[in-house]
Amino acid sequence: MSTKLSLANLGAISAKAAVPAYRRGDLKAGIVHFGIGNFHRAHQAVYLDELFSTGHDLDWAITGAGVTSYDGAMRDKLKGQDYLTTVVEQDVGKSEARVTGAMIDFLDPADHGAIVEKLADPAIRIVSMTITEGGYFINPASGRFDPEHPAIVADAKNPGEPKTVFGIILAGLRRRRDRGIVPFTVMSCDNIPGNGHVTENAVAGLAKLSNDADFARWIADNVAFPNSMVDRITPATGPREIGHCEETFGIADAWPVYCEEFKQWVMEDKFTAGRPALEDVGVTFVDDVAPFELMKIRILNGGHATIAYPGALLDIHFVHETMEDPEIRGFLAKLEKSEIIPCVPPVPNTDIQDYFKLIERRFANPKIGDTVARLAQDGSNRQPKFILPSTADRLAKGEDVQGLALVSALWCRYFEGKTDSGKAIEFNDANADRLRAAASASRDNPLAFLALKDIFGDVGTSPKFQARFTQALVSLRTRGTRATLKAYIDGTLAT
Repeated sequence: MSTKLSLANLGAISAKAAVPAYRRGDLKAGIVHFGIGNFHRAHQAVYLDELFSTGHDLDWAITGAGVTSYDGAMRDKLKGQDYLTTVVEQDVGKSEARVTGAMIDFLDPADHGAIVEKLADPAIRIVSMTITEGGYFINPASGRFDPEHPAIVADAKNPGEPKTVFGIILAGLRRRRDRGIVPFTVMSCDNIPGNGHVTENAVAGLAKLSNDADFARWIADNVAFPNSMVDRITPATGPREIGHCEETFGIADAWPVYCEEFKQWVMEDKFTAGRPALEDVGVTFVDDVAPFELMKIRILNGGHATIAYPGALLDIHFVHETMEDPEIRGFLAKLEKSEIIPCVPPVPNTDIQDYFKLIERRFANPKIGDTVARLAQDGSNRQPKFILPSTADRLAKGEDVQGLALVSALWCRYFEGKTDSGKAIEFNDANADRLRAAASASRDNPLAFLALKDIFGDVGTSPKFQARFTQALVSLRTRGTRATLKAYIDGTLAT
């Protein structure tokens, strides 16, 4: 028999799961977080839960916020269980549950006025976000803020009625400035190179578009946007996870979070109005996040992008199963060691080869249940951030890009819509129609896919890349995915 997750039932739940070692009534909100998804609840919220359990910094609890229908649905689920979350950490031979209580409220996503007023509350000193790579209004090819995006244009014209996260943040900052309140820190927790700089560009860029140069200067002079590197493999929740939580731990949680045991957070120590003592629970504060961030994005996120599409084309469901496949694992290892890792600069106190070995072990964890479909989604945002920068670096040095071009060719082949066995592929990408049309056109002209200038940029015009991409795509269509991977591994794909 299971027990519904709630504050009143924590005593009963504690028999099978760890519960907060602090009284929820002692917490006060100091952070508003946009994007209460699985990763946030497995990462930032867990670090804060651990900190609160030491009895310190209880005035840094989380108030949730968002602007999408997904946020509304998540709010309904979490409100029904007193904003508690069951986090299940899984590793080989281990499955442990803990209930976290770092969130104490979740604002109605439809009430933008209430969210702006909460941002103006002096008690709120950090506004953080996990809004995914696609939520920052970045031009994929240039990597810069896109001032012509329709949502940004709309918020610039109507700053008093913002619809985007950045418009709402701007409205909150404006209200604090007008009231003489110290501005909050804006802290991105998304997997984007230079996520603090990207966030600042979005906020300041929108301010400039609103024709308020003084306000834009005030933001530049007074608001901190720390860069950070965040890491924890956290798959999507579905009936499998909900059922396992109930059957294994006796907890009826509407949306539990399953994740690996490993977690990491490296951050710049740059805050305008103070911060919680997260270093006490394992967060690393550094002067320069860039080396850590580049290592993680190129090796881990790039690694995920590498195994996603061959896994999908070979009808593999779980990520750990791709690591059990000798061709996919061999493809990943050769590509990382010969093309990706050589582009990664040294990282303080880190052996990059050992880091990759850790990544291989994490990908192979059979308990996580991460899916190939999750890794394959949103490629139009992920490929330009996780794969194409390595490609561009190697091309700039005159080096070969055979393996990286194969990743792009696999992505193109995936968007033809059927696996090697003929099964239909379900896409999850905002640009799916355009990508599928380009992939279809590439049957007559392989370079048609590379003509997506907003995604491939200058990489798509490189003769060396074009040649390698064409060789790989022809092989995938004539020999199939497995034979092409084998040919790459043994050095016979093309010369």
